Amino acid sequence: MPIEGEYEPSTWGWVADQVERYEASGGTEADTLMDTGIPIIVMTTVGHKSGKVRKVPLMRVEHEGEYGIIASKGGNPTHPGWYYNLLARDHVTIQDGPEPKDYTIRELGGEERNTWYARGEAVYPDYTAYQEAATGHGRVIPVFVATPSA
Repeated sequence: MPIEGEYEPSTWGWVADQVERYEASGGTEADTLMDTGIPIIVMTTVGHKSGKVRKVPLMRVEHEGEYGIIASKGGNPTHPGWYYNLLARDHVTIQDGPEPKDYTIRELGGEERNTWYARGEAVYPDYTAYQEAATGHGRVIPVFVATPSA
């Protein structure tokens, strides 16, 4: 079931601009993290407080049709705001190319979390430093897996 409702772009200009360019081009433009060349996806959620549609570009951590969603926030002491949207609903859409698709999500723990986090590090090695920084703040970076909806 597609996520519908009033879209409220990010207050971070670069995030809003990237999402707009990515979606308008069917995923052929603005499809990497800034100038790194590392592919991104666009994840759509519903704001847990506002109820508005929210979109965020994330690292593309894909394995056998599932996606790892890593709530790193660069290793900061707090989780990204969208993390709470994921806790409130088990449904997101992910656009990885021309069309968004529906996914169910669940938060991972233990070895499954570690496996997906390692997949993230293979895509974006800075995740290693992010976890070290987060650990220094007493935080374990949450990891979710997004599985295609039936």
